[in-house]
Amino acid sequence: MQKNAAHARGPDPLWTGVAVVAAITLYRVVMLGFSTAELFVDESQYWQWGQELDWGYYSKPPLIGWVLRAFNELSGSDSAFWVRLPGALFHAATALILMGAAREVTDRRAAMMVGVFYVTLPVVSVGALLMSTDTILLPFFAGALWLYLSLARRPSWTRALALGLCLGLGMLAKYAAIYFVIGAGIGAALLPAARISWRDAALATLAFLLVISPNLVWNLQNDLTTLSHTADNVDWVRRPGLHLNPQGAVEFFLSQFMVLGPVLFGAYLGVAARALLRKSRHPNGHPNGLREDWQARWLVWMSAPTLGLVTLQALLSKAYANWAVTACVAVLLLAVPVLWHRARMWLWVGLALNLAVAAFLPIAATQATHWTKGEDGRLLMRRYVGQQAMSARILQEARTQGVSAVVSGNRHLLADLFRAAKGSDIAIFAVPVPGHAPHFYAQKHPYPADRTGAFLFATLGDTPPCPGALPVARWNPGPGIYAAATLSLYVRETSCWPAAD
Repeated sequence: MQKNAAHARGPDPLWTGVAVVAAITLYRVVMLGFSTAELFVDESQYWQWGQELDWGYYSKPPLIGWVLRAFNELSGSDSAFWVRLPGALFHAATALILMGAAREVTDRRAAMMVGVFYVTLPVVSVGALLMSTDTILLPFFAGALWLYLSLARRPSWTRALALGLCLGLGMLAKYAAIYFVIGAGIGAALLPAARISWRDAALATLAFLLVISPNLVWNLQNDLTTLSHTADNVDWVRRPGLHLNPQGAVEFFLSQFMVLGPVLFGAYLGVAARALLRKSRHPNGHPNGLREDWQARWLVWMSAPTLGLVTLQALLSKAYANWAVTACVAVLLLAVPVLWHRARMWLWVGLALNLAVAAFLPIAATQATHWTKGEDGRLLMRRYVGQQAMSARILQEARTQGVSAVVSGNRHLLADLFRAAKGSDIAIFAVPVPGHAPHFYAQKHPYPADRTGAFLFATLGDTPPCPGALPVARWNPGPGIYAAATLSLYVRETSCWPAAD
């Protein structure tokens, strides 16, 4: 009888979720092998960080560089496929972790849908094709949320240490991990049931500080470079007076309907409002499809402050659509169980829309060099086309001119040149800048003042490095990212510029 009953229940829905996540990830990995999209400047820079392992870098913490170095060593390849492969795998891991986290708050079938919904989110479909720090952060953020929910139910010193480890690794991926501390702190202050024991909080804090301490020391030794760059991105200090950007705030808020999908974000707004008003109790006693009433409100505090702070940032200066991506973890745990238990038709509609995007984007990446728009035939994905050919031509020109170094002040040029010149006889340098370096290459690879001999100077402008200099080569690099620009190359002597400064 027991065997027949178990058979009647069918397979564990969580295993169904695992299978769906695996199938979508396999599709992404296979299609990634056919992608014609070249690495963007940020991706090339992350790759370069992996070649120079450190505890911190100019604009971001170090974990993404470490991950890319690991995949580089594993594959022995520097190709775009291996640089981007961690994206699909890390998002798959996040989806599986979220299924486990969802079991803390809802039933197995709803938990399965949380993981499936995550792996199909539009922001995840993009993140699985392009390498970013958000991708590295999210599994640790999701793991921290799972551990916190577990600790709120039952104290455990091992899980408390694991919580600190996850938060620390999340901070080493991207400083946006601090949103977890803000949300959990507000939730614990307002909801007694959401408080973990003082011992567990202390252990988690200790582990967190131990993990991030090398990066903090690195920042202190490097003039707080990463922290100051983050402040520059926020751009409050350099804007005297009050200059509001209401259009930017509205655009950021509306962009979340694209980042998370219109159904999920719309459902979240309604559920969050009802949870805060305490009008969300389900007829069977389960608020919002969750096990306990406090969980719904706690998940609101784990998401709404992030969305609110970044919207405020957009109002005061600027904000990109992905800057609040950590909120998606709590958004999913709150909204998907409601959709599953109360509005399943809308859940399927939202999932269908997400799947359409998830299926389309990997195909689009295979057409980066073909799909055009407008009468002038501009490439739709031109920002991912043209770098490799341009770098190869620059290096060839350097050999033709008999020089062993290429210098540029353009971060975009330098990012791809470092990859293209790896293992070659051509050295790459950035224009040295007095004072605060404007980018990683100027910070770590400035042209050495004691170097002798000629170099090739590459610029997308028309200003030569010395008065009276004439270019040895000039061309339009189109039809990709620099289709409207002109690349000029000059051969200059060390005594001229920039070493003489």
